[in-house]
Amino acid sequence: MKHRVLIVDDEAGIRQALKQVLEFEKMDVRTAASGGEALTMYREFRPHLVFLDVKMKGFDGLETLSRLRDLEPSAQVVMISGHGTIATAVEATQRGAFDFLEKPLDTDRLLVTVRNALAQADLAGENARLRGAVSERYRMVGDSAALQAVRALVAKVAPTAARVLITGDNGTGKELVAHAIHDGSPRRAAAFIEVNCAAIPSELIESELFGHMKGSFTGATADRPGKFEQAAGGTLFLDEVGDMSLPAQAKLLRVLQEGIVTRIGGSRPIAVDVRVLAATNKDLPSEIGAGRFREDLLYRLNVVEIRVPALRERRDDVPVLVRHFADQLGASAGVGAKRFTQEAVAALQRRAWPGNVRELRNAVERLLILSPHKLVGGRDVERILAGRDTGDTSRQPGPSPASGDFRDDAERSRIAAKLHELDWNIAETARALKLPRSSLARKIERYRISRESP
Repeated sequence: MKHRVLIVDDEAGIRQALKQVLEFEKMDVRTAASGGEALTMYREFRPHLVFLDVKMKGFDGLETLSRLRDLEPSAQVVMISGHGTIATAVEATQRGAFDFLEKPLDTDRLLVTVRNALAQADLAGENARLRGAVSERYRMVGDSAALQAVRALVAKVAPTAARVLITGDNGTGKELVAHAIHDGSPRRAAAFIEVNCAAIPSELIESELFGHMKGSFTGATADRPGKFEQAAGGTLFLDEVGDMSLPAQAKLLRVLQEGIVTRIGGSRPIAVDVRVLAATNKDLPSEIGAGRFREDLLYRLNVVEIRVPALRERRDDVPVLVRHFADQLGASAGVGAKRFTQEAVAALQRRAWPGNVRELRNAVERLLILSPHKLVGGRDVERILAGRDTGDTSRQPGPSPASGDFRDDAERSRIAAKLHELDWNIAETARALKLPRSSLARKIERYRISRESP
């Protein structure tokens, strides 16, 4: 991809000389003779880098710089001037200029500046792309009334400093709610640190959260900051907080009360500014009654509670979730684009989904991989997901033609797809699958594959 550069100068000779140098470096270059022309051209051309003269008629360079930055906050602009002063350079930098070059321009210095500015522009673009990818990954998909209620509560609580307890069954998307709160908060530019309290052994959870000093226990070979320190200025998400040990709960309560942590083996208290979000699939009042969770900690964590509905409570979202997962997983699963028929979506919508959105995502991925055609139908749902859900009481699916084992399902679908692709030419199919014809024949019989098979 060619980098795009816009040169803005009211001297035609400067514009032409710069253009020749940069085009020799294989860049796509356009020129403008005034600030007004530059602003109009910028919207269409979307350059990676702008060279902008300070002294021009109409809008001068500094005014044009400010307007460019208003138009595109990440715009990379290098100011050039034959009457440069320190005060002008400082003001240009304060207004967002990447660098300031004096005329006559030195070619070596010019090219170094171009490389550095474009490198920064590329990095900013990559960061924006990654932020967009992260945002898409953690987007709450659906328009049901139940999900809209969650979004409305997130919008109210996100801009505040309140601690939030996110409750709901496994697989409902509690992590997505935590990300949405962080993204809507004043802390969005700082770190979002997640700790799965159920996945960390109880003897290590304190070290994970609060850090440790070298030699404080066996295996502590160096000083290590905990998650609270890593999340300073940002958000700490304690997933499955109901599985935290009682000793760790006591230390967590103290941190929430005092805003300081002390590493294991250390004596120096460290102040931390962290917003804590917590999530659990457990009934914490029942856990308190059983002596497994501290009541005072619940009050600290549960300033606002957001309950994430189970998928069975928002069945209207199943069609849009299926489309979302099919688009998202098609490329990553290596099967290309596939569509689901209305019958397939209706069959998925009727199921109970005890594993909630996570289970639906896995089912869509399985269907994408194992269905032999570009169109996933209702019969594919029956065959591939047979016996995996008891929520559809409208009918009982028959036995799967395969053994029920994932590998057998995959092999049957691969053979059926190749047979259909090669118009049931057994010899060609055997060669394509690198199987002896006799082995292919046995597998066709074993899996009961016919020309009419889905």
